[in-house]
Amino acid sequence: MPSSAAVDFTAGTLAGAAQLVVGHPFDTIKVKLQSQPRPAPGQLPQFSGALDATKQTLQHEGVRGLFKGMAAPLATVALFNAVLFATRGQMEILLKHEDGSELTIGDQAIAGLGAGVAVSFLACPTELMKCRLQAQASVEGKPEPGKTAPVRYKGPMDVIRHVRTEKGIAGLYRGMTPTLTREMAGNATMFAVYEVLKRKAAAMQGLQSTKDLGVGSLMIAGGLSGVAYWGPVYPADVIKSRMQVDDLRNPQFRGMMDCFKKTLAHDGVGGLYKGFGPAIARSFPANGACFLVYELVSSALTTMSKEPSPEILATDAGR
Repeated sequence: MPSSAAVDFTAGTLAGAAQLVVGHPFDTIKVKLQSQPRPAPGQLPQFSGALDATKQTLQHEGVRGLFKGMAAPLATVALFNAVLFATRGQMEILLKHEDGSELTIGDQAIAGLGAGVAVSFLACPTELMKCRLQAQASVEGKPEPGKTAPVRYKGPMDVIRHVRTEKGIAGLYRGMTPTLTREMAGNATMFAVYEVLKRKAAAMQGLQSTKDLGVGSLMIAGGLSGVAYWGPVYPADVIKSRMQVDDLRNPQFRGMMDCFKKTLAHDGVGGLYKGFGPAIARSFPANGACFLVYELVSSALTTMSKEPSPEILATDAGR
């Protein structure tokens, strides 16, 4: 019989794959907007908005350009989401009440926060590779008509090789502080909101348990909780992306606060929300798919683990 951790691990793996496939093109546009070079005085920015960034990406890089950097998170998405959901599950066990009552929304937030700490150590190097691959055409500049975008990195392993050469292993963890900030606050919010929405949906439908919710309710709850994730943390994500695509030998930013101050000074508050539209547009379908797959797989695995094995059935039949 699989343990609760094994169930969460497996369900989280498949949920993460669904989330990545649905959401990666939106994420690519978000990173391009966040990391585009500051225009010279009197000149327009490279991208006027999300639609323009999408149009230019398709024009110069084709559809494949929307999936740049996907290999890095795809290679680790199993581990990332498995750790996220398994840690959250173990936190729920630790927070379990002695009287057997269900966890409070505050408990769910604490469980999400703990899961956020765990996944930050995986997210930071993975997203550094992803961001440098996604943004390299933007950072190098807009290609001339008839020419393809310049390419510095051939793939995730090439990013690792360059970063290690320039800054060693520590270079892969550039942006760790904003990553921790984002994952802790974001996941605490997301899992708390997800539980609130599930309970409200179950009450409205007169269900005895949130486990009885249908596909539509789970997708809506997951999608809205994913949107809620970005509310308190989006500026931290912008800072993370800017730090991770910065020049490693001659960095423009000394750290998280320095990047925050310079972004605020040069771009105003709006600079902290560049790419917010694509992030929200991505969040609903991607997280809706993620939570739906997680719930369906974990429910199926739990049900299978409770069914008697063929050997037991055969023994019972012979009695």
